[in-house]
Amino acid sequence: MSESSSSRCVVSEASTEVSNEVSAQEDGPEGFADLSELPVEVSERRPTCLRCCRPEKVCLCPFIPAEPLEVSTCLYIVQHPAEESRVLRTVPLLAACLPKGKCKVLIGRRFSDERHAELAAVCRDPHTLILYPGTDAVNLEDMNVDFTAIPHSVLIIDGTWSQAKDMFLRNALFRLPKQVQLNSAPSSQYVIRTQPTNMCLSTLECAAVTLSIMEKNQAIQEVLLKPLRALCSFQLQHGAQVHHSKEHLLKSGLYDKPLPKNKRKIKRMQKLITNQDV
Repeated sequence: MSESSSSRCVVSEASTEVSNEVSAQEDGPEGFADLSELPVEVSERRPTCLRCCRPEKVCLCPFIPAEPLEVSTCLYIVQHPAEESRVLRTVPLLAACLPKGKCKVLIGRRFSDERHAELAAVCRDPHTLILYPGTDAVNLEDMNVDFTAIPHSVLIIDGTWSQAKDMFLRNALFRLPKQVQLNSAPSSQYVIRTQPTNMCLSTLECAAVTLSIMEKNQAIQEVLLKPLRALCSFQLQHGAQVHHSKEHLLKSGLYDKPLPKNKRKIKRMQKLITNQDV
């Protein structure tokens, strides 16, 4: 008998013995007790930096200001639950740059007076704005308001564009504040995640531009974008690819996914190509 055949016989016999032993244990209630005593293997999570919420080995704190930025504006980030589990999210970097009381993150899809009294009060405050583009939105840059004289609050919805749209439409509270948008925002530097259009920005970038306008301090934008650039640079150095916007891919003929059959989605794609408001 060859060595391999012998090995198979040993394995077969061992398997039979184990099978018989398990069957004997399962016949009586004591079998469950034996199984419960087996050690449970716990997977170890990588140590995480408490400030930037990144794994300690790729901590971005060297790119975050040593002291939080002094701002009078208070940001309320209403975050879709799906964003909380994303690895390359920008909200923790934003929060790490600002005082705790100036960047509050609320997670959920639906927000009501009963369950979110503080947010409801903020939405009813006449000095609150919500950053969400649309035909009813006013360009923030064009508002003749001294935001430094009277502190304002700004709501920013954190999620994909479809998630943000759903949250905006389904939450009546979000339509109480004055709706604003960024008219002259720069192209996104968050190149490791696909955006619908060339004008779409990450949550951190939206906050950076908004705060620089409202605080009348262009340096704020540079400080907040520094950790984002570091994040993208690190990911690109370790195999990530540059993600062009869907608009860019469509216009360049590089969109390699099957075109949708849904008429509404086709119409949205046509708007992306013709630079119409989506």
